[in-house]
Amino acid sequence: MATKFNYPVTLIKLEIENLSQEEAKVKLNEVPYLLYEVATLSDGRKIVINKPGGKRNFGRLSKNDFMVFVHNPVEEELWLASHAELQEDIEFKFSQSLEYGKVIIELLHKVCKGEELQAEEINSIESNIGLSLDLLIHLYKWIWFQEDVNYPNGLGRWLSMNNLLELSQTKLNT
Repeated sequence: MATKFNYPVTLIKLEIENLSQEEAKVKLNEVPYLLYEVATLSDGRKIVINKPGGKRNFGRLSKNDFMVFVHNPVEEELWLASHAELQEDIEFKFSQSLEYGKVIIELLHKVCKGEELQAEEINSIESNIGLSLDLLIHLYKWIWFQEDVNYPNGLGRWLSMNNLLELSQTKLNT
């Protein structure tokens, strides 16, 4: 059975004349990525999303999912951060400073509860330990949006936030 969606889309016209196999590969590899810019970090990198993200539920394409990337426009680089990479960074922060780790979790908890943190609040906390706080805050906000959409009948954002809260308790109690 075909997967069909009734969903509004924005189209960008792309015209490529018929080409040989090799020419077509070259021409299509030149087509740029189209992404939504959702946040600009203090270092100039961007948090960007694409929709749909390609997630499949029970073998069918999910129409509302998206993926979250960090885009470095200078390097023309996209980074699809994983939960494991982010948690590893937060564990590293705890290993360097329990107090800083605690502050990170408190701020992420605010974001998870739906608070929009102001740049002044984020930038007032100085640290050069691992990933920037600016990146973590904006990245988790959009990853949590993604989880809410991808798992509408589950815990959504709270699945990973609960893991971070548990990590924090473990680190602070040792």
